[in-house]
Amino acid sequence: MDDGVDYKALMNTIEYDFLRTNPRLGSRIMLLGVSGSYGYGTNREGSDIDLRGVTLNLPSDLIGLTSFDQYEDAVTDTVIYSFNKLVSLLLNCNPNTIEILGLDDEQYVIKSETGQELLDHRQLFLSKRAAASFGHYADAQLRRLQNAIARDTLPQPSKEKHILKSVNHALDDFNRRQIEQYKTDAKLYIDTAETEGLETEIFLDADFRHYPLRRYNDMMNTLHTVVRDYDKIGKRNHKKDENHLNKHAMHLVRLFMMGIDILKKGEIRTHRPESDLQLLRSIRNGDYMQENVLTPAFYEIVADYERRFQDAEKNSILPDNPDLEAVSRFVESINRRVVTGEIG
Repeated sequence: MDDGVDYKALMNTIEYDFLRTNPRLGSRIMLLGVSGSYGYGTNREGSDIDLRGVTLNLPSDLIGLTSFDQYEDAVTDTVIYSFNKLVSLLLNCNPNTIEILGLDDEQYVIKSETGQELLDHRQLFLSKRAAASFGHYADAQLRRLQNAIARDTLPQPSKEKHILKSVNHALDDFNRRQIEQYKTDAKLYIDTAETEGLETEIFLDADFRHYPLRRYNDMMNTLHTVVRDYDKIGKRNHKKDENHLNKHAMHLVRLFMMGIDILKKGEIRTHRPESDLQLLRSIRNGDYMQENVLTPAFYEIVADYERRFQDAEKNSILPDNPDLEAVSRFVESINRRVVTGEIG
């Protein structure tokens, strides 16, 4: 891969001095790599250079009174997570963080020995939870596109179908996290509305037996959050220019591509192969946009990737959940060395 950027030289500029001077960064940084369009391979002239990474927690974070989640530098579009924070996100296959572990080797501008350890253990974080996380992000991206284009003119029944997709992802993921004895026979579906002002709405049929109330509340809160987030997106329907719409459309398809790789192959591949990049660049360049509206051909592509994503989920080689004992041993190994001063 050669995108024409000398990242090592860029890191030595004044703008990036914080990497060297901040006491939480410097030699404590485990990994730092390119993200965004440069990370995916979809960059073009004028694209911003984003960096994402992970840094070791301080001993005082682990056995003292300090705490730290992430460092952000808005000027350089850099986000660096603490190790413990990153692990919590990786356990859910969060798309914005799992991609840090799937860059090409030359895309890492910093890679310490502990950073290589993290890369060597990346399989620990891959599970079928990716279906919910990538599916949810893709659904949200599709809603943003449709809300931006339709300017909130989609009929309510169509919106309800999109909500149903998202809550089904959330319910499936929630059930995967429960031990077998607490799984419920729950079904979500759309029928004629009983709520005033709606034509159709989502209904829940479920059979609960000896089910802990707190787990029930967790489940309902999860489903409520998905619906609430949809309503928020629905209100942010200001018209975007075609450039932004094309970018959102491209990332929707990219999310499906990456999610399929994880579920089907157990592989994190952030920088897309040339065969994928041809389609992504075509979408980004507006080949599927006419008069500020995405063409039917684009939605056919999306439907095809949705089917492939669902097939990858159904036939996934991954476990339902990550091996928490193995993850715990790895995290303890890193943090124990931090506390004893062996690393950091």
